[in-house]
Amino acid sequence: MTRVPAPLAKRQGIIFILSAPSGAGKTTLYNGLKLVHPEIKLSVSCTTRPRRAGEVNGRDYRFIRETEFDQMKAAGEFAEWAKVHGNNYGTPRKPLDHSVQTGRDILLDIDVQGARQIKKSYPQAVSIFLLPPSLKELKRRLASRGTDRSEIIQRRLANARGEIGEILHYDYYVENRDVEEAVEVLSAIVAAERAKISRVIEWRLDSLRGEHGPKDHGQRP
Repeated sequence: MTRVPAPLAKRQGIIFILSAPSGAGKTTLYNGLKLVHPEIKLSVSCTTRPRRAGEVNGRDYRFIRETEFDQMKAAGEFAEWAKVHGNNYGTPRKPLDHSVQTGRDILLDIDVQGARQIKKSYPQAVSIFLLPPSLKELKRRLASRGTDRSEIIQRRLANARGEIGEILHYDYYVENRDVEEAVEVLSAIVAAERAKISRVIEWRLDSLRGEHGPKDHGQRP
């Protein structure tokens, strides 16, 4: 059995933030990324809204009551939270801290408001904005769903313009013109961020010098 060499560096886990207007294709892009990087887990948010058909508690969201949400908020258990259309949404802090400390990467599917809060608490988080090719194409995608009335589509487009205006506060953007190409760009961002020296907390360079060579475990101060 071939022994897999140990990694040369021990690093912090990375919090990846993915934001996009409704209809830009976040879910499709994340599903594509999972095929390339199945080790990147999706953060499960808490929400007070009712569960929809087909949704699974603990997979899509953690569905909780208003009283429990308020208790968690008062205890500082959310890294970010917001009220959207009368319902509360929040990202639990513990999974994020655990991911960073154990070197495991995690992805957050949150809006621009939540992204701002996360970047304040976790400056090393990587924010990525997913763009549709155009607002015209976004409107076509929203209409093709066949689930929203025209006034709702117009409201989503108006919200999209405001969200896109926040793009300058993000670290990266990905244009979702072609899903495969967009996944490739997103995967390249993941690879680049994982290779940053600033994320290394311990070097394991002895494996470069042979089994009997000097051991040089350098730790960052």
